[in-house]
Amino acid sequence: MAKSEKGKGDDKAKASGETEVRICSLATTVNECIIMLEEVVGNRVLPIWIGISEGQAIAIRFSGIVLPRPLTHDLLLSCVKQLDFEVKKIVVSDIKENTFYARVHVGDGRREEVLDSRPSDAIAIAVRAGCPMFVDESVFARCQTLTKPITEDEVVKFKEDLKNIRPEDIFKDLRKENEGKPPARDPKKPKGDKGEDAP
Repeated sequence: MAKSEKGKGDDKAKASGETEVRICSLATTVNECIIMLEEVVGNRVLPIWIGISEGQAIAIRFSGIVLPRPLTHDLLLSCVKQLDFEVKKIVVSDIKENTFYARVHVGDGRREEVLDSRPSDAIAIAVRAGCPMFVDESVFARCQTLTKPITEDEVVKFKEDLKNIRPEDIFKDLRKENEGKPPARDPKKPKGDKGEDAP
């Protein structure tokens, strides 16, 4: 599991509205995987649905299996190192139309570059690079999150929640934001008599 050194980058992360997370669970169903990201300091858990192959790319890092040839994420990390860069951190940075977005931050000590990424690929890179992982607070605010169990009863409830949770549940708050908002009007379309879009 990718973990940062205690306190490393914490001040910068807080200033930028990012919360450090780590993988607490990787559950597999017939058609997909659910990766659970928990706060390092806090009790929120963010579920992210990813594909089976993406889940395997993350899980294999912890399995102890040594593959004879590098996977895509291994190759990318090797390229980064060959260019004298290192992966500084990854951030689950946004959610748009029920799709999570992520960024991979790489640097060489003099400059830093930010690469657009899917969260699954960013996390697969992070567990190989051993860099910290973060979630932007705007993502936490717009998604329904779970709460880490503390007592035995909460553990039982947490397991039941995992069985019943669906992808659409995570985005329900996002949908609420858009309820009541008028659809964006095409500026090329003329308005009707009552201010409605003309057909």
